[in-house]
Amino acid sequence: MERKWWHDKVAYQIYPKSFYDSNGDGIGDLQGIIQKLDYLKALGIDILWISPVYPSPFADQGYDISDYYNIDPAFGTLEDMEQLISEAKKREMYILMDLVVNHCSDEHEWFEKACEDPDGEYGNFFYIEDRKEGETPCNWRSYFGGSVWEPLPKNPDKQYMHVFHKKQPDLNWENPKVREEIFKNINWWLDKGLGGFRIDAIINIKKKLPYKNYPSDREDGLCDLALMLADAEGVGDFLKEMHEKTFKLHDSFAVGEVFNAKEDELPAFIGDDGYFSSIFDFSTTSCGKSDKGWYDCRRITPDEYKECYFQSQEKIGDMGFYSNIIENHDEPRGVSYYLPEDGLCLEGKKMLAVLYFFMRGLPFIYQGQEIGMENLGVLPLEQIDDISALDQYQVCVDAGCTSEEALKIVSIYNRDNARTPVQWDSSPNAGFTTGTPWLMVNPNYREINVATQEQDENSLLSFYKQMINLRKNQDYKETLVYGDVIPFERERHNLMSYHRKGEKDLLIIGNFQKEPQTVTLSSSVKRVLLNNYPSLSKKGDTLQLSSYQAVVLELD
Repeated sequence: MERKWWHDKVAYQIYPKSFYDSNGDGIGDLQGIIQKLDYLKALGIDILWISPVYPSPFADQGYDISDYYNIDPAFGTLEDMEQLISEAKKREMYILMDLVVNHCSDEHEWFEKACEDPDGEYGNFFYIEDRKEGETPCNWRSYFGGSVWEPLPKNPDKQYMHVFHKKQPDLNWENPKVREEIFKNINWWLDKGLGGFRIDAIINIKKKLPYKNYPSDREDGLCDLALMLADAEGVGDFLKEMHEKTFKLHDSFAVGEVFNAKEDELPAFIGDDGYFSSIFDFSTTSCGKSDKGWYDCRRITPDEYKECYFQSQEKIGDMGFYSNIIENHDEPRGVSYYLPEDGLCLEGKKMLAVLYFFMRGLPFIYQGQEIGMENLGVLPLEQIDDISALDQYQVCVDAGCTSEEALKIVSIYNRDNARTPVQWDSSPNAGFTTGTPWLMVNPNYREINVATQEQDENSLLSFYKQMINLRKNQDYKETLVYGDVIPFERERHNLMSYHRKGEKDLLIIGNFQKEPQTVTLSSSVKRVLLNNYPSLSKKGDTLQLSSYQAVVLELD
């Protein structure tokens, strides 16, 4: 595997609307990010992924973009973005923007022109078909519920495709002019000094053509889009062209949001000269999910969590790097989701951090993860902002759940869990804003916040700094970045343990339960590099692990 500049880096995702508000309007902004760069540098962050800050009507929190060349006034100005890039460079940090090019906003000038003249040039920028009442070209279900087809504004005899929200019309990548416009925009931003992009929902750019119906999986007569995507061929042609005409020219970093890459496609996706630098490993977030809806999902177990990671690592081998996560803006808080109820404590949070962070690949930290921010719990329906949660509430009710049951189910997966403002201190609104926050602050901010943890050597924040410092330590970096992942005691219940073997032999162990566990090692311990407890109980080569204890050991 060819070594790249980003392999030894640590990345951090910022959801700008909820990160830090510099002007008191209740919405986080670019100047707020600039003001917190020193905090992120002290944490040890190298790469910052900024979720969308482009102009948008915010039907889907900025993932509906109306202008790819500017910044929404809610976040600041283009000059603010340029300043952020510049200030980050001074600190040897790289900025990634979100690249959202499966779709745009229905308020983008391309779509507005398509509505004015659907048979003209811009009509071919989208998937527009003739419409007959009660008929659609196919039975695909939007990710947010309902058909992917919607009547075209101003044209009752036409309909357009949207695999996400109806205000997010899909761009027609089959049209070379669309690709040309997208590539021009990518290079425009890279020329401004961006380090690269996180690429949103990119597999969706290739549709099954001609349109095809699939067996329905709900009473609505529609089918999950995964069936279509599994059937679609040729997305690699689009991705290769994008790579060669944009990212490759700038030696930039590109991480893809890819949920369903076919195994035989992985070398092309992330191998040497792959379409992307990396793709996210979503194996743990996908485990237990159901096409029927959230009401039919089940929580992942510790043993399943372990196997998801090990199987992902085995699948990818040394062909490339995954980007490893426990949470992001679309997922619940990792500590609330992956840890059993009795594990939602400081030791449990540290254990979960250790187990994912030292896997082979690029670790991503989501804002607030480093202080252990948690889910909101059950909210009244009127307090839920997430459009997918609102859709799934109705799916639950339609499936026979009571309102109380539906709200409890929704509370587990509600994307608002990850989008509440960052908890900076114990002052009103968690120090996020002097105004009224756009989304409620988690009530536990007085106990969980940055300011408190910065003063505590035993805090989760301090522990994340220790993990990052260890990954970058010159004595261990080669092994932790490039070393093999070899499972240890793989069959042990509620124990996740693996070697990182390279120049050194490191062993990462996590006791994924409240009850203590005894582990006998195959070689003696040379050094304890990291421990979420003050001490480690050891007799010879036998360890006694306490409740949710995690250690990183150097072995002889």
